[in-house]
Amino acid sequence: MPDPRRVLRRTTLAAAAALTSLALVGCSQEAGPAASDPSSTPTPSRTEVGGTRLGVSYAGGVMVLDAGTLELVGDLPREGFLRLNPAGDERHLMVSTGDAFEVLDTGVEVRAHGDHVHYYGGPPALTGASYPAPEAGHVVVHAGTTALFSDGAGTVQLVDSDAVASGEPERTWTAADPHHGVAVPLENGNLLVSVGTADARTGAQVVDPAGTVTDSDASCPGVHGEATAADATVIGCTDGVLVHDEDGFTKIDSPDDYGRIGNQAGSSESAVVLGDYKVDEDAELERPERVSLVDTEDKELRLVDLGTSYSFRSLGRGPEGEALVLGTDGALHVVDPDSGKVTRRTPVVESWSEPLDWQQPRPTLHVDGILAYVTEPATSELHVVDVTTGKTLQSVTLPHVPNELTGV
Repeated sequence: MPDPRRVLRRTTLAAAAALTSLALVGCSQEAGPAASDPSSTPTPSRTEVGGTRLGVSYAGGVMVLDAGTLELVGDLPREGFLRLNPAGDERHLMVSTGDAFEVLDTGVEVRAHGDHVHYYGGPPALTGASYPAPEAGHVVVHAGTTALFSDGAGTVQLVDSDAVASGEPERTWTAADPHHGVAVPLENGNLLVSVGTADARTGAQVVDPAGTVTDSDASCPGVHGEATAADATVIGCTDGVLVHDEDGFTKIDSPDDYGRIGNQAGSSESAVVLGDYKVDEDAELERPERVSLVDTEDKELRLVDLGTSYSFRSLGRGPEGEALVLGTDGALHVVDPDSGKVTRRTPVVESWSEPLDWQQPRPTLHVDGILAYVTEPATSELHVVDVTTGKTLQSVTLPHVPNELTGV
C-alpha cells in the first residue's frame, strides 16, 4: 500500500507520475526551465518541496498550507470577508476584498525538468499588487486568460494568466449596466459575458476583442455561474441553462417552471457539467437534494436525487470527470456523469446544516486530481480523501476556523 504522505503529494495524476520518476532517477535539485515563469530562477531562500499549496480563508486572514503534508507555511492577516480564487498561473491566488482583487503569492514555483517537474517553495505573501474592482465578483480562468468581474462597475479586466502578478490588465470590457455578472474568455479571443442590470439579469452575449457583439441570447433569466466542459460553456438560469459552443447558444429548459441552476462545476474529462438545482423561488434558503447534469453534446439535462442537501461550496469534479458532491449528511457522493448513478458515498465529516448567511463557514470541497480536500469548520479540521478509493488519507486541525478553500 502506498505511503499516505507520498499519495498526498500527488495533486494530479501527471504530478504523481512525475514524482515517481523523480524518486527513481534520484535527480539533483538543479532546476530546468520554469514551467510557469521562464524568467525566474530558484533562490537560496527557496527549497524543493513535494507539491503545490492551498489557500484557506478565515475571519482575519488567509492560511497557506502545503498541499501534500497540510503543514501551515503561512498565515497572512487581512481584515474583512475574503473570497479566494485560483489566478490561473499555478502559483498565485486572487483574494477578493470587496473593492479589489488582491494578488496572493503562495510561494511555490513550478519548474520543468526533463519529463517531470520540481516544486520550489518560499514564504507566501500578499504581494501588494491588486486590480481595483468595486464589488469584486467572479474570477474565471479559461483559455490562458483570467477574467475579473466588478459587479459595482460592470467592468471585466482581462489578464494573461501567466502575468497575473503584474496587477495590470491587458484589456478591459465594460457592460452597459453594472450587475452581478460573469465573463468567460473563449479560445478564439472573444468574451462570453452576462447581460443585465442591478435589478435583473436576462441573458448572455459574445463580444469580440473590439467590443462588437457577435452573438446573443436573452432567454436566461437570473444568470448566475458558469462552467466549461469539453468545447462548451454553460451559464446558469432560473429556468435551465444556456450552452454556448461553436454553433452558438442553445437553451436547455428545466423540467420545472422555476428550476434554478446557479452554481456549476465542469471538467476537461467530461462533456457533462454538474450543477445545483433549486425549485422554491420564495425560499429564504432552499436546501435542495437534487443536482443537475447538463450534457453539452446531446443538449440534455438530467436530475439526480442524492437524498441529502448540499451547499454552493459542495460541487467538484474528479480526475476522470466524476461528479462530486459534499452532502450535509457528511459524505462525499460520487456520481457517474453519464448514467447519473451514485457510485459511492464516503463519510468524511459529521453531518451539518447550511447557514442562512452565505458568507458563514460551512464544510467546503476543493478537488485537485485524485485528491479531495474537505474543511470541517465545527472542528477546525481539514481532511484529504483519495477520490479513486474513498479513503481518508490525512486530517489536520487548523489554527483558525476555515471558511473558503482553494488551491493553485
